[in-house]
Amino acid sequence: MKSKELDTLFLDALKDIYYAERKILRALPKMMRAAQSPQLKAAFQQHKDETEVQKDRLDQVFELLGRRPQGKTCPAIDGILEEGEEVMDTFKGTAALDAGLVAAAQAVEHYEMARYGTLCAWAKVLGMEDAALLLTQTLEEEKRTDETLTELAHSEINQMAIAAE
Repeated sequence: MKSKELDTLFLDALKDIYYAERKILRALPKMMRAAQSPQLKAAFQQHKDETEVQKDRLDQVFELLGRRPQGKTCPAIDGILEEGEEVMDTFKGTAALDAGLVAAAQAVEHYEMARYGTLCAWAKVLGMEDAALLLTQTLEEEKRTDETLTELAHSEINQMAIAAE
């Protein structure tokens, strides 16, 4: 049996992640420009391209619900992105910048994985199989992006930051 309260909670979380994805789309080009590693720049570009598709998937989920796509201010993502801006300002021109950018990007990814994981679970419980499928695709992409960032940090970025000291 569907819960009216869970329906409302689902829509609220959907608006939250919609807002977050739009904010992330604006932040990624700044992070790309700030990154020093060509591999990190490429990872940010790839994630920007994926995020555009993810936003389109959210548009589809709203359509499935018969709703207009709409965001709701998300203080959590605003704070995470603000910390990323602080890293770019504080460590600009240093060997530690890319390590800080990876950390900031992973904070974003972990937030997104938490949100999408919850939305997937709720969509399934609410019998929204098509929405669950779309949200699961995005969740898997977020996990892969996190893995890519981890690999970059371990194979290159962290070593470059420590070597410069």
